[in-house]
Amino acid sequence: MAVAARAGFAARGLIYVLVAVISLQIAFGGDGGGHQADRGGALGELAGRPFGSAMLWIVGIGLAGMAVWRLSEAVFGGPGPDGSKLSRRAADLFRFVFYCFVSYSVLAYAAGDRGSGSGSSDRQSDDVTARVLEWPGGQWLLGVAGAGVVIAGLWVAVRAVRRTFRKHLRTHDMSARTRKVVEALGVTGGSARGVVFAAAGVFAVVAAVQHQPGKARGMDDTLRGFRDLPAGPWLLALVALGLAAFGVFSWCNARWRKV
Repeated sequence: MAVAARAGFAARGLIYVLVAVISLQIAFGGDGGGHQADRGGALGELAGRPFGSAMLWIVGIGLAGMAVWRLSEAVFGGPGPDGSKLSRRAADLFRFVFYCFVSYSVLAYAAGDRGSGSGSSDRQSDDVTARVLEWPGGQWLLGVAGAGVVIAGLWVAVRAVRRTFRKHLRTHDMSARTRKVVEALGVTGGSARGVVFAAAGVFAVVAAVQHQPGKARGMDDTLRGFRDLPAGPWLLALVALGLAAFGVFSWCNARWRKV
């Protein structure tokens, strides 16, 4: 399981770094090389690189490894005193389902299905929001879901600031300087990731209140939304650097995570 987990963290880190690169290009007037600032855009960016096809397969297999590791922790429990708690196992089961979907979409993209994995998160968000709003009570359901995403994003950011990730890392194997760098990456990256999630949740709540599916935003439009705020380009660049930090922090997890 250790190899599967570490491969998964490495693959996740690469995706976040690529999203950050695209976001930085958008922040300063570019179009991100024609790519969306989301997972689909990251896959498109990777596919255009030398040995891109092979890298897509490696990333997809790595994410599949992450899914298998999360399933093992849901079934057998994880390391640490809270590894066998029901809440921890339920969270790992949810992550297993999520990474199954992500790895399948990446592998399908690598196999030639360019409609899989590379779809715009903004279009997908609009489609899902429109369907939910058509349901009886859909407006309330979307509002509650959006509020839940806001809370989840804030929870992710708070946990990052409190450095709760330290209990999952083999910090005793790090030098004092390395530990400080890894903690700084975890705080910065986790906070940026949480802020992006929370912002996407806010847009979902707005879509529910105004009953307009187009108000909901995927990751790309959420990031571009930062650019439209006062000092927007610099704010988006700051968020992008935070996402890059989370990508590098994921690589640190690949090296020092307790599995």
